[in-house]
Formats: sequence, C-alpha cells, structure tokens
Amino acid sequence: MLSVELAMSNERQFSPVDRLLMQADAAMRTLLPFSGAPARPSPAILQNESALSDDEARHVAGLMRINHTGEVCAQALYQGQALTAKLPQVRKAMEHAADEEIDHLAWCEQRIRELGSHPSVLNPLFYGLSFGVGAVAGLIGDRVSLGFVAATEDQVVKHLDEHLEQIPAEDAKTRAILEQMREDEEQHATSALDAGGLRFPAPVKLGMSLLSKVMTKSTYRI
Repeated sequence: MLSVELAMSNERQFSPVDRLLMQADAAMRTLLPFSGAPARPSPAILQNESALSDDEARHVAGLMRINHTGEVCAQALYQGQALTAKLPQVRKAMEHAADEEIDHLAWCEQRIRELGSHPSVLNPLFYGLSFGVGAVAGLIGDRVSLGFVAATEDQVVKHLDEHLEQIPAEDAKTRAILEQMREDEEQHATSALDAGGLRFPAPVKLGMSLLSKVMTKSTYRI
C-alpha cells in the first residue's frame, strides 16, 4: 500500500549522484531476466498446469507479455516520480510502491517462460519513456504525481479485466496471477488518492488510454 508516513529523522540523505546510481540499479533489475526477486510467491504455484493448445498458449503468452511490459512501465514510472518528488514521504511512498510491483514483474515473467515465450524486446524503450513521464509528473507536483499513479492503475485494472475474460477457463495458473495483480493494483489506486492524489478529468484519462493501446498492440507479439 502507498504510504505517506513522515520520514524518520534519522533517514539517510542521498545525494543526487546516489539517487541516479540507485535509478540505474533499479532499471537493470527491472530489465534483466529474472533479476527481480519477488517478496511473495506466485499465486500460480498452487494451481495445476492446464493442457493448452498451441494457439491458446501463444495468445496467453501475448497477454502476459503485455502485463509484464505494463509492470516494467510501472517500475519506471514510480522510479521517475521518486527521483523528482518534492516531499520525502511521497518519495518514500513511490519507492515502496515500486517494491510491491516487483512481485507482479517476476510472476508475469515466470508465466511467460512457462508458456514457452519471452518478454517484449521493447521493454527498454517503454521503461525510458515511462521514467521520463514519471519524472515530469514529480516535477509538476506531488498531488499530480500521486494522481498519475491512480489513473495509471485504473488503466491497468481495465486491461486485467479484459485479459481475465480472454484467457481459457481451464488456465488456472494465469488466472490466479491476474486476479492477485488486479487486487493489488486497485489498492494502489485507492491508496494514491487517499494520500492526496489529484483525480484526473476524463479527457486526460482518455488520452492515457489511447497511449496505452500503443503499448498493448506492440508488445502482444514482440
């Protein structure tokens, strides 16, 4: 959950160079295969593997590739916002949110590999773009930054709902992952608004939705 607790007085103060190095480390851990260690085990481990046809496996892998890239974007967004957040407690909240998203990143990658496929080759591009958007949002103000988190998570929940409708009924492993991700993302959105995030107007959300379609269409196959 996003937290806006006041930073402790003895919290270490990082220099700009320290923070840039931390961002570089976060980028490598996000983009390199199997480099992010989840804090929670994948919900899929409790489910049996189903016998999917080749076409079904390819389709589910494509959907999970979209979700994986979405988590790459979330990592970059949070890291960019943390870099430019004005209040220490907001920066800390963004860093904590990024840590929670690592679970989703690892779960999606593992499922993609199980289905015999691979993450999108476009992930570095989308990471860079999302990092820039997050950094700009942080520069504008913390309320805008938190509002952007809420609006982004709303888009993610919509994608997850669509994917839950598309996956084969017998694919319990993928379904378990997506359902847990949906629950977490809804909580992130609610927490961001509770922390003072700005509620974005419908036209802004529509623009974000159109941009997200570029990501989903391109990463489904590559």
